[in-house]
Amino acid sequence: MKLLVTGGAGFIGSAVIRHILQNTQDEVINLDKLTYAGNLESLGQVSNSPRYTFEQVDICNRTEVDRVLAKHRPDAIMHLAAESHVDRSIDGPAEFIETNIVGTYTLLEAARQYWQALDNAERKANFRFHHISTDEVYGDLPHPAETANADEHLFTEQTAYAPSSPYSASKASSDHLVRAWQRTYGLPVLVTNCSNNYGPYHFPEKLVPLMILNALEGKPLPVYGNGDQIRDWLYVEDHARALYKVVTEGKPGETYNIGGHNEKQNIEVVHTICDILQELRPQERSYRDLITNVKDRPGHDRRYAIDASKIQQQLGWAPEETFETGIRKTVQWYLDNLGWCRRVQDGSYQRERLGEGAGA
Repeated sequence: MKLLVTGGAGFIGSAVIRHILQNTQDEVINLDKLTYAGNLESLGQVSNSPRYTFEQVDICNRTEVDRVLAKHRPDAIMHLAAESHVDRSIDGPAEFIETNIVGTYTLLEAARQYWQALDNAERKANFRFHHISTDEVYGDLPHPAETANADEHLFTEQTAYAPSSPYSASKASSDHLVRAWQRTYGLPVLVTNCSNNYGPYHFPEKLVPLMILNALEGKPLPVYGNGDQIRDWLYVEDHARALYKVVTEGKPGETYNIGGHNEKQNIEVVHTICDILQELRPQERSYRDLITNVKDRPGHDRRYAIDASKIQQQLGWAPEETFETGIRKTVQWYLDNLGWCRRVQDGSYQRERLGEGAGA
């Protein structure tokens, strides 16, 4: 197959491309605008492959998207390009509306025109538009602190949408567009909604890399509120395997939830990181002493948890990493790649607190 991956220089997109080029014979076209969070260095292991091509293109630029589709003629599109940081969406929602909604619309229209013009009946029947989304579109779930049977509540593919942040609202909007393009135009689409990803090459604005890097520098480890917010943690390479399963074996029109089966409170995640660092980079003062409780994020969801039984039963995917094995691999990767961390922080972001604008 020839796969067009949008946002392929980002955290999850680069993991998908590495997986495809290292484990299949497929070709990949990486379409990426290269915003602050996109870095081609994340693809250093595979960028010399004859099956890899890079196109620096904004998904909102219809002319350029049309050019790429006409030039490369992909068999499927895996759409990962998105603004994804909740705190940034609180400070500046406009970019999220533009990229996540207008960009997805632009890509859908370009894909529809390309797909409708395919003159080979088999290629047309096998074409797929795979839209990668988040569990945040569902809002939040009952928290164990609030109800005795919280663990009975999980996000399923039928859970109603109730987004809380500008980011999740923009992703919910894009999900609706994708499904509408199938129902109205017949475009063969697939949608996946995933839980919190972590792993190598994660831009340091997100919780796990932020905690690791701040701890190594002796800086405060900011924990929102009391840190009891619960997330389901999914190792990024497990997610990449799942996405490839869906685009190659999924049924058009279906949604698949992808989770790691690892519900953890944020404070548990931070404690685990501190303890692994204490083992691998011991210091006299405990890393846990750096934990600092800060004002909570506006509209912060309390709990996410995914029921991933559908993708396991229908496509045979399950995560290979436990949280314990995955987080240890992640911490070790950052210890081994501090140079990458310094290079991706280009001066525009120095791990400062974002997302307080709503309270002004």
